[in-house]
Amino acid sequence: MTGTGGRPSIYPTLLYADAKAAIRQLTEAFGFTELSVYETRDGTVMHAELVQGGGAVMVGSKGRGGLFDSAMRGAGPAGVYVVVDDVDAHHQRAVEHGVEILMPPTDQDYGSRDYLARDAEGNVWSFGTYAPEIGG
Repeated sequence: MTGTGGRPSIYPTLLYADAKAAIRQLTEAFGFTELSVYETRDGTVMHAELVQGGGAVMVGSKGRGGLFDSAMRGAGPAGVYVVVDDVDAHHQRAVEHGVEILMPPTDQDYGSRDYLARDAEGNVWSFGTYAPEIGG
């Protein structure tokens, strides 16, 4: 999904107790690419953007302060769906990095092939081929 200029128009935003470890897991095990990472002097991740295909996710540290951090305090895990071309290869990469797999690659009735994984802090990531056309 893109907005104007080829930019995504929706960014799931997740806060982690250990944002640096989350960024490592998302890049190494799930194949995201770091677009930007902004840290404070003490190493707190204030804001990071990671891309995968035509989409992106924003990541930050819990306890960093500010209105968003305060609003997210006590929030539970989130679920994010990411479109990938080769579900089986993507799944294998996650397995090789020790990711908790909740559902192996499975063909769905609606035509997608998906798998489910949980990251180190409990968020559920779905990776699959389902990519509906969205008019705009």
